[in-house]
Amino acid sequence: MTRTAAVIVAAGSGARFGGAKQFAPLGGRPLVDWSCEAFQTHPRIDDIVLVLPETSAKPEYIRRFPKILDVVSGGARRQDSVWAGVKRLDAHQTGFVLIHDGARPLVPAEVIDRVLTAAKNYGGAVPVIFSEDTLKEIDADRIVRTLDRDGIGRVQTPQGFAHDLLRRALVEAFDAGFSGPDEASLVERLGETVAVVLGDPRNIKITTPLDLITAEAIRHENRPGI
Repeated sequence: MTRTAAVIVAAGSGARFGGAKQFAPLGGRPLVDWSCEAFQTHPRIDDIVLVLPETSAKPEYIRRFPKILDVVSGGARRQDSVWAGVKRLDAHQTGFVLIHDGARPLVPAEVIDRVLTAAKNYGGAVPVIFSEDTLKEIDADRIVRTLDRDGIGRVQTPQGFAHDLLRRALVEAFDAGFSGPDEASLVERLGETVAVVLGDPRNIKITTPLDLITAEAIRHENRPGI
């Protein structure tokens, strides 16, 4: 029986936030704890690898979240951090992997379910939110053109893939010197299918201190909740 793993990537410096946002408090707990909790309590997740800037808190996280196999140090780029987590997984036992931003603390269980189901059907899947706003292409301080927002979406995490496909995408990207903005772009580069499922507006990414205020409001609204 193959296992399903989550790699939670929380190794960034938080430059736009003004510090290590993965440890910023949300509801009295570090931000990354909420992401760990979401996958710890999800019945379809067997294993977790947590990627942090450094690993001094490893015993504490393993004690509090028993599904965590390991806490590993991240790299200079997101892609490096994802690889640090993925290569810790057992290549023979792990069938599917979900890659999740540690800075998305309020991911609903339903999104995890949708991504995992689609990944098992298609090999890869990402959650997407479609824009309600008019989209413009901008060059410097001028509008170039108005984009048709139909068919354009904002991608969230977790992004889910067959384990062997994701490993191949990462290795071939490194070999070619290719750096992509997310894991789906690495898989797309191979010509493989990445399915789209519905994301969730609650699944916000914390980028600035203002996002923390929004997350706190979402958390209160959804109690006893997520």
